[in-house]
Amino acid sequence: MKEEFEKLAAAGKIEGKHVPALAQLAEAGCCTHRSWGFGRIKTVDTVFARFTIDFPGKAGHPMDLGFAAESLKPVPKDHILARKATDLDAVRHLAAHHIDLIKIVLNSFGGKATTDQIQSVLVPDVISDDWKKWWETAKREMKKDGHFIVPLKKTEAVVYQAQETSLQDRLLADFRKAKGLKARILVVAEILKGISDLKDKAAAANEVIAALNPDIASHQRTQPAVALEAVFARDELREAAGLPAGVDEISVAQIWAQDGIRFGPLIESIPAAKHHRALESFKTAYPEKWVEVFRSALNFVSAKLAKEIVSVLIHDGKLALLKETLAKLINQHTASSELLLWFGRERTEDFVDILGPEVFRAMLTSMERDQFQEKRSNRLRDFILEDQALIVELTSTADIEVVKDLTRALKLSPVFDDMDKRSLLARLVKAHPAVQSLVSGEQTKQEAGLLVSWESLERRRAEYQELVEKKIPANSKEIAIARSYGDLRENHEYKAAKEMQKILMRQKEDLEAALNRARGQDFANASTEVVGPGTIVQVADPATNQTETFTILGAWDSDPDHGIISYLTPIAMALVNRKVGDEVEFELHGSKRRQRIENISAWKTEAATATA
Repeated sequence: MKEEFEKLAAAGKIEGKHVPALAQLAEAGCCTHRSWGFGRIKTVDTVFARFTIDFPGKAGHPMDLGFAAESLKPVPKDHILARKATDLDAVRHLAAHHIDLIKIVLNSFGGKATTDQIQSVLVPDVISDDWKKWWETAKREMKKDGHFIVPLKKTEAVVYQAQETSLQDRLLADFRKAKGLKARILVVAEILKGISDLKDKAAAANEVIAALNPDIASHQRTQPAVALEAVFARDELREAAGLPAGVDEISVAQIWAQDGIRFGPLIESIPAAKHHRALESFKTAYPEKWVEVFRSALNFVSAKLAKEIVSVLIHDGKLALLKETLAKLINQHTASSELLLWFGRERTEDFVDILGPEVFRAMLTSMERDQFQEKRSNRLRDFILEDQALIVELTSTADIEVVKDLTRALKLSPVFDDMDKRSLLARLVKAHPAVQSLVSGEQTKQEAGLLVSWESLERRRAEYQELVEKKIPANSKEIAIARSYGDLRENHEYKAAKEMQKILMRQKEDLEAALNRARGQDFANASTEVVGPGTIVQVADPATNQTETFTILGAWDSDPDHGIISYLTPIAMALVNRKVGDEVEFELHGSKRRQRIENISAWKTEAATATA
């Protein structure tokens, strides 16, 4: 075709400088345009001096030869795009030979390409389904082959090199150039995956372990989570390489034994895939106290870690102790939103005797607590809204009065907006038609007024003052500043500030409603003839004579560690208006409990005596 283009140039139909570029385009048969993408040259018209090119969405597009010479780039026939255009079936057949196809792709991009680039070229034309599985197989084969460099990070390029390098040399080179212990741990994981293909795995393991030990020692106190993860990697590598135990090395037990180690935060800092290993290592280090540590940590860790802790406890036959811990946290409304998120998702037969309406009450309390403490996680709230069966299952066997009480609590809760609250109430009404009147607006005596201690009333008033005098004005300033940043449609700071404004205004309305209902009391001179607010009640289990003491105070008073409970809690409501010697029976977490009232005394008097 070069002669034809030279004739056109001699005739003045194209410029002479365009002849080499046009000859390359005609020879290649394929090209790319910066706007229209890949194109296939269908015809060369020497009469009208133009190409006819098929672009995506622009089939049979005519293009002047001069314009084509300046705006198109030739695509060689061995390029992956050209191969797809000319013989797609052959390329699809190559997909069964992972390395051969990857080599073509990499050579098409100058010897290297990122995972995203490779995927965009092959999916869906060549690989129409299960790309992830295909790519994992391709990576395993490339790592064994000596011509490919497969990076640890997805954003870095896969490289093809003509000179072959052994897998062991490549992995050790990656380990040597890794910066920081965290990066070295990632390389060790790759070494473990290919350990069976190394030519001298003992030598490789010895080099890696010798380099890891000083890093572990330097991180032991400053970054114990990273050091612990490195010890796991080191010990696993030694075992895989068949090496004997090390001498004078820092062990898992030594890391756990350090002063100031906080169990939950340390494990949370480790990748989730290693949580189970970390828990087992703590068990081994502390065989006498691990159960209590695990039970205590449940209320302070993420839902994912809580699931792992529970799995270990159940596996070791500690289900009864676990249920005791869960029941106490739920009954006292002190369970965290993350623990309740795990519990709500679980809902297995192991916990059927704990699942009940009080679980949902505990969920409301935890979310309200998070909101007042300005914790912005909405994971539990979103789960409650998404799981259509949750609230129905938790109330399925409950007494209708309990369901009514739960309905009132839901109506007053500030954690759901109006639309979401109506959706949840609708689920309750569908399952329990008797609560329809409450949802439609009936007001009860409980809603009309709340008995509260003066101390708790002052705390709520202080919360309200801080809200209206500090938090809301500060939020208004944030909105004003964010608005000054420009386009509100893409202004994330503005959107976040406006969302916070909605939360703060709901808090303000809810606090105002609560303060209007509050009736302050000092609970002095409470009658001790019957149980009521302001009394200290000692009860005993008739079967075991095991005693417990409860101080019953106002609606906002709660200090479970010291036995102080609100008069609105299920236990208090069962005891109120009962005398010494009475036995009360109530349902708690799906099981019947019986308690005998042993003594009733006035809280104000005993408190004054203790102070004196």
